[in-house]
Amino acid sequence: MKFKFTTCLILCVILGLMLLVSMEAFSADDAHGSEGAHHGHGVDGAKLPIWSIIPFVGILLSIAIFPLVLDSHFLVHHGGKMSLVWGLVFAIPYLIAFRGEAFYDILHIYLIDYIPFIILLWGLFTVAGGILVRGTLRGTPIVNTFLLLIGTAIASWVGTTGASMLLIRPLIRANAYRQSKVHLVIFFIFLVSNIGGSLTPLGDPPLFLGFLHNVPFFWTTTALFPHMLFISIILIAIFFVIDTFMFKREGGVVPDDGTNEPIRVDGLFNLTFLLGIVAAVLMSGSFKWGEVNIFGVHVYWQNIARDVLIVVMGLLSLKFTPFSGELRQTNEFSWEPIEEVAKVFAGIFITIVPALAILKAGENGALRGLIGAIKEPMHYFWITGVLSSFLDNAPTYLTFFNTALGKLHLTEAVIPEILSGQLTGPEHLEFVRLLTAISVGAVFMGANTYIGNAPNFMVKAIAEQSGIRMPSFFGYMLWSVGILVPLFVIVTFVFLR
Repeated sequence: MKFKFTTCLILCVILGLMLLVSMEAFSADDAHGSEGAHHGHGVDGAKLPIWSIIPFVGILLSIAIFPLVLDSHFLVHHGGKMSLVWGLVFAIPYLIAFRGEAFYDILHIYLIDYIPFIILLWGLFTVAGGILVRGTLRGTPIVNTFLLLIGTAIASWVGTTGASMLLIRPLIRANAYRQSKVHLVIFFIFLVSNIGGSLTPLGDPPLFLGFLHNVPFFWTTTALFPHMLFISIILIAIFFVIDTFMFKREGGVVPDDGTNEPIRVDGLFNLTFLLGIVAAVLMSGSFKWGEVNIFGVHVYWQNIARDVLIVVMGLLSLKFTPFSGELRQTNEFSWEPIEEVAKVFAGIFITIVPALAILKAGENGALRGLIGAIKEPMHYFWITGVLSSFLDNAPTYLTFFNTALGKLHLTEAVIPEILSGQLTGPEHLEFVRLLTAISVGAVFMGANTYIGNAPNFMVKAIAEQSGIRMPSFFGYMLWSVGILVPLFVIVTFVFLR
């Protein structure tokens, strides 16, 4: 194991040196040969070669392959080191080649995206971990389907992370006697950790970004409800059939352990802190309190206040339901899942920088052929969705959100009037269609991989912590490609033609 890991480290260093040479050459050629040089803070995506995304591809393949060939618990024990190595393989050549612009890009993605992202996840994870569902809950197909229905229904209002952390442990405990459990967690990720968050900006980060860019709060509730209801009903029906088959194959009998404790929920006062987090998120999208300049990165005060309030809510939850207390112990609460997500996504966020910059460059970037081919709503749905499966779905949403605005020569200022129906010109109606496709793609297809949405990774970690042997990265994709992708094709022809 040590030899293999050392060998991988050496190969990464060599790759970093190769990237440095190629980036330096590409940067020099651009500086001498391009009159339309980018004068913004960050690196112009048009300057970046396609091979600059190699570290990002590398970290994805490491997440997928290393647990298979090295150690099934690789990410738990070595995820932080793996993330650091790939981050440095990208960051060092990038900083040497582009200097101040590269520093801005790295600082920007951590201050604006990664840190608020982790703080929100930590807050929801901490507060939800203080709520315990007690009682005799037996995992029959009907009970399991009901739990998925509840989770799907509340995910848009407490966030996919909050709903996932609230219900994944009760689902696992209810099915402790079952032999086949993997399908339970996979469908939970499909519905509760992703598709259930379609209806409000609180549900999923890309929709929250839309809210910050003038999309009315309740627009997604009406616009995306038909899509969400359609695919949710089909998925829940498929789940019920599969779970019933598995249940009957195991004998179809619920063992009687002699207990019949009524269902009750302890730690409900934590809902106050959960509502505090929701209020903090709403506040940051509703008020403008100016900004502070941190080495060129403009951070809004209302966003700083939001993050502080979320931390306070989490700390209050820990004070009233201590980590060492009976409630969290019974809930099998530990920091391991959130630590694993924080470490792995720290590397993903930094290595994703060139991929997002190239996409942002549009037809001037290395992916100009791909960008130029995007015209219809179905194109936006699939390109946003596929990239959201592997990139962070929030900046991917924002990239194509801006692409749609630019294509139709619109500005953010008119979005409320367009989406409220006050402006009904051809370009306005087309923007509604494109924004719907982008929103559905970003939220729905986050379920395609473990890294498509952060709750996926956390649910996987909790399931494995409970003794469930979850599929590998590619093993999970066999489920998503086999079940979700055909449904997305149907959604395309029903709603997005």
